Amino acid sequence: MENLLTYMTFIPVAGAAIVLALPNNAKLIRWVSAAATVPPLLMAIWLFAKFDRSQAGFQFVEKYQWIPAFNISYYMGVDGLSISMVLLTALLCFLCIFASFGIDKAVKGYFALFLMLDAGMMGVFCALDFFLFFVFWEVMLLPMYFLIGIWGGPRREYAAIKFFLYTFFGSAFMLIAILALYFTVEPHTFDMTVMMAQASKFGTEVLPIWPFKQFGWGFQHAIWMAMFIGFAIKIPAFPFHTWLPDAHVEAPTAISVILAGVLLKMGTYGILRINFPMLPVATADLAFWFLGALGAWNIIYGALCAMAQKDLKKLVAYSSVSHMGYVMLGMASFTSQGINGAVLQMFNHGTITAMLFLLVGVIYDRAHHRDIEGFGGIAAIMPLYMGVTALAFFASMGLPGLSGFISEILVLLGTWQKYPILTIIAASGVILTAGYLLWTMQRVFLGPPNEKYLKLAEINGREMFTLVPLGVIVVILGIYPGVVLDLLRASLDQINQIVIPHL
Repeated sequence: MENLLTYMTFIPVAGAAIVLALPNNAKLIRWVSAAATVPPLLMAIWLFAKFDRSQAGFQFVEKYQWIPAFNISYYMGVDGLSISMVLLTALLCFLCIFASFGIDKAVKGYFALFLMLDAGMMGVFCALDFFLFFVFWEVMLLPMYFLIGIWGGPRREYAAIKFFLYTFFGSAFMLIAILALYFTVEPHTFDMTVMMAQASKFGTEVLPIWPFKQFGWGFQHAIWMAMFIGFAIKIPAFPFHTWLPDAHVEAPTAISVILAGVLLKMGTYGILRINFPMLPVATADLAFWFLGALGAWNIIYGALCAMAQKDLKKLVAYSSVSHMGYVMLGMASFTSQGINGAVLQMFNHGTITAMLFLLVGVIYDRAHHRDIEGFGGIAAIMPLYMGVTALAFFASMGLPGLSGFISEILVLLGTWQKYPILTIIAASGVILTAGYLLWTMQRVFLGPPNEKYLKLAEINGREMFTLVPLGVIVVILGIYPGVVLDLLRASLDQINQIVIPHL
């Protein structure tokens, strides 16, 4: 099928245009929006089935001249790394539309913005032209700002502005780095594949200006850091993480799912797609401190912060900070297990955290608060809800037989070969994770039922429809992770081999 990636990216845009043209009928708007997310999901499944797993290069490539004066092309393609993220994005956007059916304020605006967000995210994972990549990166920012700022909680304006400023700050660094790379390659082009091929042109001679001279950094290191700041804000890596809990707490449930499930992955995806193959010397020099050590710190810090939370949603937000640390750690190992485990962790974290945020949304819709101490004994009142939550919590904990275990163990095995001390620190994070999740389960579900909540309604069919596919994926990947790992292996090993000679 030709132009498949274009259809996947732009069908939601067409859906947004149709939604805006519809009369103000909330039911009709919801179902048309849901219909707009079905074709990208079916196409993503078809891509997954047809993808040649033995090939490391880009497949389903589309390339057209766009702005010839500046050598800008409309260039799309996917490899093992991006196809896993495309599949995750298509699935979560489809489920989140149904999770948004409870939205009753300015329904038309919400669903139109949501579909625009879907297009922006899909474009980021498919773009192979830097200019196009940056356009999609920024397109994604605006709908997210409005979705948090209009449909969020009591402090929504604060959270939305904080999210926007942080991300925009990162984008400024990225833009400078992209332009620097553009003017260095010959002929000047935004084509990422050309930049990867000409990686040796990005010099490593020490720059004679402070602070680069101080650290012995060259042009490549400076560009690496500029890119890293842009991506680290998205991950979010410490100390750029403070926007995340605020954004999550205030965002509507479906937007929290997209934030945790897809947006955080863009940071680590960007590092693997850009920093690794284009700036291999700087990656080899800086990975220990900025990916390995920072990743281990993220794991411990995120887990300790999660333990201290009283708000259920904030707890899940800090658990994301902790779990994304494993991805950074795996990337820093430069071993096949580590890097494959890191990207599998990106996929697994996307599905597990999506479940957790959907489950928080279910209880919030009924009790109208998220205070962990304010529940108690929910298991007796909502046994089905308890069962699904237990599955998501155990997966997040990394229990054997569920998907979280496989990716975390691969990361730890891969990192042990390189950095045993960091691995021991990271492994202690597993204990902390089990601590705060089991303690939360005890406080929310066990003990005598709270008088106020004796009449809480059990989880309904629509909510189960959004949770069951994710639960099934969590179980399948726990038993047979090869479904995703086979996709990744060839592409990631190729990316890894670019950096290894410089270690």
